[in-house]
Amino acid sequence: MHTKKELGTVGEDIAVKYLIEQNYKIITRNFMCRQGEIDIIARDTLKKEIVFIEVKTRTSQKYGSPSEAVDEHKQKHIYKSAEYYVYRHNLYNKAIRFDIIEINIDIIKKKIRINHIKKAFY
Repeated sequence: MHTKKELGTVGEDIAVKYLIEQNYKIITRNFMCRQGEIDIIARDTLKKEIVFIEVKTRTSQKYGSPSEAVDEHKQKHIYKSAEYYVYRHNLYNKAIRFDIIEINIDIIKKKIRINHIKKAFY
């Protein structure tokens, strides 16, 4: 049994691999500031957008889909963190978007399902 933090790290590793396969360039992981944290910041090389990505990993649907955990409160923290990142890196003229990547891990069947929700909020 994995701890919540270990499961989150596994999910983020899976998401990074998936993003690279989808032609994204990973800029940074686990960007932290006073406003909050962003799991992955990447560049969508096809659309030329900076993407702020929240990764949610689950082993069951007992408490709903992973993306349902990204409530309004969580979105506000991600948005404020992204706002600070844009300011700090002078990215005002760059296109940005917010995505959620759901990672569903079925431990019994040893299967992983990835759902990439683009422009998930804001």
